[in-house]
Amino acid sequence: MTQSFLGRRGIAVAPHSLASEAALRVLRDGGNALEAMIAAAASIAVVYPHMNSIGGDGFWVIGGPSGPLQGIDASGASAAAATLDNYAKRGVSGSIPFRGGVAALTVAGTVSGWGAAHALAREWGGTLPLSRLLEDALWYAREGIPVTHSQWACTEAKRAELASIAGFAETFLQDGVSPAAFSLFRQPRLAATLQRIATHGADDFYRGELARQLAAELAAVGSPLTAADLAAHQAKRVDPLTLAIPGARLANMTPPSQGVVSLMILGIMQRLQGWDADPLGAAFVHAQVEATKQAFKLRDQHVTDPAFMRIAPASLLRDELLDELAAAIDPQRAGPWGRRTDPGDTIWMGVIDGEGRAVSFIQSIYHEFGSGVVLPGSGVNWQNRGCSFSLDPAHINALAPGKRPFHTLNPALAQLADGRLMVYGTMGGDGQPQTQATVFNRIQRFGMAPQAAIEMPRWLLGRTWGMASDSLKLEARFPASTFDTLRAMGHEVESLGDWDESVGHAGALIRQPNGLLMGGFDPRSNGSVAAF
Repeated sequence: MTQSFLGRRGIAVAPHSLASEAALRVLRDGGNALEAMIAAAASIAVVYPHMNSIGGDGFWVIGGPSGPLQGIDASGASAAAATLDNYAKRGVSGSIPFRGGVAALTVAGTVSGWGAAHALAREWGGTLPLSRLLEDALWYAREGIPVTHSQWACTEAKRAELASIAGFAETFLQDGVSPAAFSLFRQPRLAATLQRIATHGADDFYRGELARQLAAELAAVGSPLTAADLAAHQAKRVDPLTLAIPGARLANMTPPSQGVVSLMILGIMQRLQGWDADPLGAAFVHAQVEATKQAFKLRDQHVTDPAFMRIAPASLLRDELLDELAAAIDPQRAGPWGRRTDPGDTIWMGVIDGEGRAVSFIQSIYHEFGSGVVLPGSGVNWQNRGCSFSLDPAHINALAPGKRPFHTLNPALAQLADGRLMVYGTMGGDGQPQTQATVFNRIQRFGMAPQAAIEMPRWLLGRTWGMASDSLKLEARFPASTFDTLRAMGHEVESLGDWDESVGHAGALIRQPNGLLMGGFDPRSNGSVAAF
């Protein structure tokens, strides 16, 4: 098993090595964790184009050895014209399509998050201009990136579905076929857009000449978004949700993120007994799966844009409620499941600088290639997060103008009682809170180092990107006894490959009380830890 990666002056982890290296270059140039994450966020949007884009959303959770925990919500709201009546007039019924202009109905917020993070970085004493932070992303977009096997496989899997969507084939295919692994893939239109952001600032995406260009292009592909929708958008600084459990204070993002669900799962598990003897044992898997079912049940009833929620998000973390949810779990028998979970496609990254300031960050376009739409002039692949809205007016996540959809995205941070600070997370839709809990418990409860915790086989309840069934899926490296015991407990169990991307691309970084930095990346991805 690989040893965890170590550093002293700065450390970064990403699911693509070029993004973690972009962050490290900024840290070496004297940048702080926020500046390094902006560089990583811009780079990953270029080098992992099937997973995320500047046409998506982002969330930040930020902490350090002193000062309050902070967050940045850079998620976009639906268009003013995105009403139930207007979508009915467009002939949309049942559900919002996953692809095309009608799916591109929410503002892409992630670039505004870069701007908000850059402003906060200046409050920390940061001096690097945005043009420096976007330097690597610009180079890779203009000069080309090496196509990963993941990009090739995803493009090939989605080619038939997306080839007719506006701009997809011109951008992501070469002579009508998927770019081969290890070939060069250039994005000159995206490079020009990034250059404009580097020169004129993130605000140009929403209220400048670039915004006017984007609005015209969105209209041309059938999106309801307008220049007024872009101009109305602002990233928000928020206070993360927190939960105290034995040995740690946990932090995660507020709704519309499902961060509260990740906290609930860990809160429920702390109330269960007998699962922490074996990190590969059926008791651990069962306890977490059952906690996930309880948390998801309440999530689906309550979590949406906080302006539309009927309860306070923090009320889902009340001791009495978590006690009740834990008491409903049978330690020997699987509870009912049978629901369809949401697929999702995303990236998570972490940075800790030499001062101990830490950033947990996540960026997404929702499904693979988002809406599939690539705007013709700007080269921006726009997200389809809005297809998660319901067309049922009674649904908690019902479509409404100016409403932010429910988000699976949630970046995690933990302040451990022994003085360690940890950022951790993963991609993978509904798999995110599950993998987060697995990684956290293996590090905090089982005492494992980050790399070992991430490399060890994992599982997924339900679906994530590329999956069709809602069973409990375990990587084949689990002991046969774990499969057998879980089936005997009533779980519908399937076997995945030994190292399967469907369980997510996880990462974790830790700062020890003495300043030592430690990290782990996921070999299921194209990622790395970069440290010095």
